Amino acid sequence: MADSQRLPVVETFHSLQGEGHHAGRSAFFIRLAGCTVGCSWCDTKHSWPSQGHPEQPIDALADAAQMAAKAGASFVVITGGEPLHHNLQPLTQALDARCGLPLHLETSGVDPLSGRFDWITLSPKRHQPPLQGLLDRMQELKVVVHAPEDLHFADAMAQAGQAEALHYLQPGWDSPEGQQLAIEHVRHNPTWRLSLQAHKWLGVR
Repeated sequence: MADSQRLPVVETFHSLQGEGHHAGRSAFFIRLAGCTVGCSWCDTKHSWPSQGHPEQPIDALADAAQMAAKAGASFVVITGGEPLHHNLQPLTQALDARCGLPLHLETSGVDPLSGRFDWITLSPKRHQPPLQGLLDRMQELKVVVHAPEDLHFADAMAQAGQAEALHYLQPGWDSPEGQQLAIEHVRHNPTWRLSLQAHKWLGVR
C-alpha cells in the first residue's frame, strides 16, 4: 500500500462511463495501480503491479478532478487495478473539498471499504469472492459472464447483497457464450439488466 497522501496512478482521463447504470454520462476517471485479484480476462492488466506507475499527490488528483468538473464531468470514478488495496479516505476527502462531484467506486470487494462514496459498483469475482461489507454497501452489482457458473455466482451475490442494489450482467468481451448466457438470463429474470461495454463499441477511452 502506498503512502495515503500519494497513490500509484496508472492514468487519469475525462471520458464517458461505458458500463453499468451510469453508462453514457460524462465522468472523470482515476485509475489506481495494484491488483492481486488477477482475472484472466482483465483488459487493464498493465494496472496490476503497483510498482512502475508514478505516485501522485492526492492534491494533484483533486486538482485534476476540479478541472474535469469545469469541463463538464458529472462525477468522479475511482477504479483500478483494485482501488481498495489502498486507503482511499484521504483521496475522497480531498476530492470532496476540491471538486464537489459525486464520487463513484468500482471494486471487486476483496478489501474493506475506505473512503466516502456516493455510488459503489461491486464487480465480484468467483475466484476471489467479495467481503460481506461491500455486498451490504453497494448500489450496483455487476457480474462479468463467461460461463454458466458465473450466472450461479451472480444470483448468489444478488441474494447476499442489499435488496435495493441494481443488478447487471456484463458479457465478457469477445465471449459469444457469455453474451448468449447473459441475454437469456436477463430475458427470464426481470431483476437483472444487461450491461455492455459501450466505450469499446464506440472506440472511446
